[in-house]
Amino acid sequence: MSHEPEPYRERAARLPGAVLWTRTADGGAYRILPDGCMDLLWIEGELLVAGPDTKAYVSSSARGARCAAIRFAPGTAPGFLGVPAREVVDHRVPLADLWSRGRARRLADRIARAGHPAPGLEEAAVMLFDEPPDRLVGQVVQGIRRGIAVPALAGSVGLSERQLHRRCLDAFGYGPKMLDRVLRMNRALDHARTGLTLATVAAQTGYADQAHLTREVKALTGVPPRVLLQA
Repeated sequence: MSHEPEPYRERAARLPGAVLWTRTADGGAYRILPDGCMDLLWIEGELLVAGPDTKAYVSSSARGARCAAIRFAPGTAPGFLGVPAREVVDHRVPLADLWSRGRARRLADRIARAGHPAPGLEEAAVMLFDEPPDRLVGQVVQGIRRGIAVPALAGSVGLSERQLHRRCLDAFGYGPKMLDRVLRMNRALDHARTGLTLATVAAQTGYADQAHLTREVKALTGVPPRVLLQA
């Protein structure tokens, strides 16, 4: 059964900080930017885990392929999956490779019984996500967004820099410096989408200048910011 392409849509999910999104592919290539998040994806009945990216993920899907996913807030997916983020960084992995095949199939069946993959995926995630959030994750994300340097951030959470780095690898897939680069880039692009000049955005988001912003965006996404903004 074929499906007409539908635009990307998203809404807040019932899990704290998570986003539920859907899309029907138009057959063209797409570029997913690194954002510090992990996704649990349903693609035509198959469940996959999208690990945290250190660079843009570029791929394509057959026209009409349906996808629904829940995007977990940075650092929160390992609590649901029971797998350290470092094990799936820059990878798309079948859920059955991380869980037992039987457990992954039961989750897929539960989603199928919901009649529509998006609410089914959300309901399943809410029922299974029974661990309290790791307070350290929230403290790290908040500290990085406030521009706190890594040594001070480590001290504020009672860890050495090495301990903080190791905890960040498990939660985010990469260390605090890389997480800072990713979060800052996304914040800068959000500012730029409001119509601000890149020079203004660079000044507002902590880059040395516009050239620095452009180099960072290109290093993380493969294309300069103007290409992303046009898309």
